[in-house]
Amino acid sequence: LVRKLNEAHGANLNSVVLYGSAVGGGELEEDRPKKVLIVLDRIAPNDLKAAHGIAEWWRSEGNPVPVYFTTEEIADSSDVFPIEFIDMSQVRHILYGTDPFDGLDIPTQNLRHQLEYELRAKLLRLRRLYIPASRNANQLARLMAESLDNFAVLFRHVLVMLGKEAPFNKRDCVMKLADELGLDKKTLERIFEYAPDDELWLESETNETFAEYLAQIEKVIEVVDKEGMMRDA
Repeated sequence: LVRKLNEAHGANLNSVVLYGSAVGGGELEEDRPKKVLIVLDRIAPNDLKAAHGIAEWWRSEGNPVPVYFTTEEIADSSDVFPIEFIDMSQVRHILYGTDPFDGLDIPTQNLRHQLEYELRAKLLRLRRLYIPASRNANQLARLMAESLDNFAVLFRHVLVMLGKEAPFNKRDCVMKLADELGLDKKTLERIFEYAPDDELWLESETNETFAEYLAQIEKVIEVVDKEGMMRDA
């Protein structure tokens, strides 16, 4: 990857950073999708066009398309994207160049606002997707499992917002937040245990589990919302 990026960007390439769950334990986990941040000194349409072949190859390997920032944007955007920047700064491996997060101050005053926005948006989407899935137990169980995997990323930052230690492992993170907020761990564990070939999910049971699952998400959002009211008081 680094060789290809050097060929595409030359001296304009400043940093290549691997971040996220693939390096969550401090070591590279080969079986996880690899998120990459690419920092250039400047970004013009031609710079992005030059990366087309690399992005297609990287995506064909099961990884998301790399994220591009300029060096200046890294410094100027940390207050706008606190969730993403906290993740990048805490869980990263420098593949090439300088460390763009070395000495970078990431303000957290906007973290609560971004968290509430992301949580509410995902809740609305989950409700919408529930409608067609509500009559199919396996489809609904899969919906819960996939959505909890996404909510876990935000739950980690709820712990950060509350000043608590936030595990990198998604399941550990969800269970820790459950302990902190008094959530129904049994429901969350049941969803984590879902497997595509699991035939034990019955329609009535699955819908009951979904109702409990939705209630846990709403409790988390209520805590985040109240945190905002307390800070504004």
